[in-house]
Amino acid sequence: MQTPTSRPLLPEVARRVAAWCVVALLVAGVAAVGIWLCIVFQTAVTPVLLAILGTALLGPLNRRLLRMKVQKSLAAGLTVLAVLAFVGGATYIVVVALIETGDQIIASVRQAAADIAEHLGAAGTSLDDLAKNARALLEKFGGTAASGVISGLSVVGEVAATALLALLLIFFFLRDSDRAAEALRSLAPRSTGDTLEAMGRRAFEAVEGFMRGTTLVALVDAVLITIGLLILRVPGAVGLGALVFVTAYIPYLGAFLSGAVAILVAFADRGFVIALWALGVVLAVQVIEGNVLQPAIQSRTVQMHPAVVMLAITAGASVAGILGMLLAVPVTAAAFGVIGELRSRYGAEEGTSEEPAPE
Repeated sequence: MQTPTSRPLLPEVARRVAAWCVVALLVAGVAAVGIWLCIVFQTAVTPVLLAILGTALLGPLNRRLLRMKVQKSLAAGLTVLAVLAFVGGATYIVVVALIETGDQIIASVRQAAADIAEHLGAAGTSLDDLAKNARALLEKFGGTAASGVISGLSVVGEVAATALLALLLIFFFLRDSDRAAEALRSLAPRSTGDTLEAMGRRAFEAVEGFMRGTTLVALVDAVLITIGLLILRVPGAVGLGALVFVTAYIPYLGAFLSGAVAILVAFADRGFVIALWALGVVLAVQVIEGNVLQPAIQSRTVQMHPAVVMLAITAGASVAGILGMLLAVPVTAAAFGVIGELRSRYGAEEGTSEEPAPE
């Protein structure tokens, strides 16, 4: 006597949806635990992330020195000196430019807000109040972003300690970069060693491409906007160009903020017509960036939709303030690199497994 075949409790579609929901919950849970651990151990995590960004930015220089038969430790040391020269020089230029023209820029913004207040009433008054409290807002955001990094020390001490640790980590990352693949393989089972190594390489390549591309685009944007503002004789043009360079590491949002400040300064000191010309300069630079620089410079890196970038920046700001905004896009680029590697591997495997066997 044959027993009747039992039917599944749920149809095939429902089971697939349930399986994907389980996978999504597991991924979300792992991501939440990872973010929580990063927040708890942010004193150690922050230098590590900054070191990874620094290593990605000047990694090509270290590899070129190694091809020139320079000893590993010496090549890593020279690269760290290059990091010091680059970051120190850029910081010096930005700080000096902002110190010399910062008060003038803030005064111009306040004057522009006052002029707008005369025409817009209550809305303009709100802009005037915001401009008057610009320094307080910056100090508040800076204090919020810096608090909790190293408890009990001043902001200067926190930045110095984080920078020193990041430089040491950059040295070790560069010197021992050839051991990274072996370390990844040792952490994974034998069957997944190749996949984990490929994921790590793809993630680092995405971060490397983002850092180099963003730095070059930021430099070109800052130079072009500075030249345009100097031609228009806008006060504080060098400081505004430095602001453009710094904020370029926050995609879209940074360009909007720095451009708005430049236009307000031009409006306050040079009038409505010059402000329109300044707006034209900012828009022209953004058009050049979007249609020429970005496709040419970052065509080989992970391409992300602007909506994804804005969501990543918002999430980073909610987790770690200004530091989170700076790190959100590189981390997202690394995640997209890992996803792309997994898709290329397992997608290819599924495609080959579905092919009919030859008769």
